[in-house]
Amino acid sequence: MGEKSQGAGITGQAQLQTAGIEQMMRPRSVAIIGMSSKPGTPSHTVLRNLQTSEFKTKIHLVGRSGGEIEGIPCLTSIDQLPEGVDLAILIVPADAVRETVEACIARGVKSAVCFSSGFAETGEQGRKEQEEIGRIAREGGLPLVGPNCVGYFNYVDAFSVMLVPTPLQRPEDDGRPGVAIVCQSGGIGHHLAYTLQQRGVNVSYMVTTGNEAHLGIADLVGFFLADDKTGAVVCYAEQIRRPADMLAVAKLARDHGKKILLLHPGKSAKAQAATASHTGALTGDYKVMRTLLEDAGIIMVDALEELIDVSQIVLRYPHHDGEGLGIVTTSGALCGISEDYAAELGLDIPPMSKETADSLKGKLPDYTPPRNPFDMGTLPAWQPDLLRVGAEAVLADPAIGSVMISNPSVGPPISTAFASIAAALPADKPIVYVIHNEDCPIPQEAAKILADNKMVVMRSPERAMRALSALTRHARQRRGWSEPAMPQPFAGLPALGGGTQPEWLGKQVLAKIGIAVPEGGLAKSADEAVTIAAKIGYPVALKAQAASLAHKSDVGGVLLNIADEAALRSHWGKLHGNIERAKPGLALDGVLVEKMGERGVELVVGARRDPSWGPVLLVGMGGVWIEALGDVALLPALASEAQIVEALFSLKSAKLLRGFRGSPPVDVDAVARAAAQVGRLIATSPEITEIDVNPLVAYGEGKGVVALDALIVTQ
Repeated sequence: MGEKSQGAGITGQAQLQTAGIEQMMRPRSVAIIGMSSKPGTPSHTVLRNLQTSEFKTKIHLVGRSGGEIEGIPCLTSIDQLPEGVDLAILIVPADAVRETVEACIARGVKSAVCFSSGFAETGEQGRKEQEEIGRIAREGGLPLVGPNCVGYFNYVDAFSVMLVPTPLQRPEDDGRPGVAIVCQSGGIGHHLAYTLQQRGVNVSYMVTTGNEAHLGIADLVGFFLADDKTGAVVCYAEQIRRPADMLAVAKLARDHGKKILLLHPGKSAKAQAATASHTGALTGDYKVMRTLLEDAGIIMVDALEELIDVSQIVLRYPHHDGEGLGIVTTSGALCGISEDYAAELGLDIPPMSKETADSLKGKLPDYTPPRNPFDMGTLPAWQPDLLRVGAEAVLADPAIGSVMISNPSVGPPISTAFASIAAALPADKPIVYVIHNEDCPIPQEAAKILADNKMVVMRSPERAMRALSALTRHARQRRGWSEPAMPQPFAGLPALGGGTQPEWLGKQVLAKIGIAVPEGGLAKSADEAVTIAAKIGYPVALKAQAASLAHKSDVGGVLLNIADEAALRSHWGKLHGNIERAKPGLALDGVLVEKMGERGVELVVGARRDPSWGPVLLVGMGGVWIEALGDVALLPALASEAQIVEALFSLKSAKLLRGFRGSPPVDVDAVARAAAQVGRLIATSPEITEIDVNPLVAYGEGKGVVALDALIVTQ
């Protein structure tokens, strides 16, 4: 496979802000601002969490009541704090946050977290106030998490800044790095942390970022990627507010050899509305975001369960070679179930190689034929070591990139066999042990063996397969990937005005960048049309031309298969009559006269510049099918031709490209070349916001493509 590339033209420059986060995570001194004298209030919960943390810090209190609370003097003004407190915890009304932030800056506070709500999640006025607070914090050099967050855990040092009562203990240090969790939702953050811990996964940090007036997800992720106690970062985001920074941390993750996982709702209109009311997130184009983040190396998932499951695997097995799934099971029924689910996931279960099958001869009874999925029947119940023999053989197969070992139940003998598998097999191929009967606890002795050997254990084969599918897809996307150099802009392009360009001008641009267009020309009169038709040959098409006629056929502005001069002159009048009825008074640039071409497979190639994320490329089935089927794929603007070919063959209608019902295979390489040129055009032409080539007609192998229509929109 050829080189892969990252999207170009991202809006804005990366400005990661990690200064001050160290003081926030491990403060030598903390001030609770807005301390109440009433027990049971949120400020008392925060104080209790600080006091019960193993990590000890000097605590200061600031509140209107003054006096003494829990044996600590309560100051009445931020001005009374010592200079340079490491962390301020803001528990004040929304209308007091701005002045509190200003006072903290004046006192040299080094970081702050704000629990207060009533900002962007309430509407436009709250959003403006939040933006002003963010500006003040940024310009004043005060790293600020929140508002509208519930705090964070530092599990490494057992330090808790939380708005809810939460006991926290430092995890046992077994030398393994943990997962850092960064979420815009406190509820999701807690759910992820507790669930992963129950599975025996080390969690290093959990931070809720709330509305992100200042510090955002990318800043925290950047900090944790550099932390030696963190092996992967797991994120839940309802809006990526600074796309350039998120792509920058994706590069940091590649540099550090660590993974970032992300769950981002917003695929549906209802989900977008829900996130807007939760944290005031402004919705963007989910597909554009996902395309560019996945290309940058971030693992995107579709569900909370999947986020948890993939996190568990990737921390234990950070590498995957992208090959298919091997299944070893003691249930023949699971083989068929797994094949069906793998097809639904697009996950390859390759056949067992002859070499692997031969290696098992003499080791298993004749009634246990080796294949993938590998049903070992009841043998492991009586001879547990056979499970190890089978798993080792399957994992050694070069077509296998990961293995799921699935067993209905488990006891110490089986668990010991599992442990020997974990010790013997390579660490670069993930192994997931699925123990069914998920509502029944694993026997204590067996659970200890599994935990001591750091084995990835799940209770559902479907969940295990979905997680392994996500990792397989990610690994395949990374094959041959490289950071692209920005290509040079095209020279000699026609001058374009602002707004929508007429088709004839769009086709001049396409011709200049090497994409074939039909023979023809722009006619201002019937006589000119006749001259052009005589030159290119009949039959011809007539197409009315004006920037405002983006959908010409809808108003009778496209007439096809005109056979001779008499018909051409008749159709000339008919076309102008159609336009006058539909668009009275519209002045045309002229009429495009083009030679009718052969039939082929109609595709679409397009590109657009997202206001937040920059340009992306689109390929798919075109013509009338684009609206009926929506069978398209998004790619980074500077996708390689190999990526484009892969995307084309991933379409639901890909069989049409391989030759269908006697038609020849399509010249996919020519399609990829044309699409790559469109991507280069939008990546190097910041004035262009949209390109639509629909249809791009593709002919048989070696016969190329022709753009039958072209729409270009500029700023």
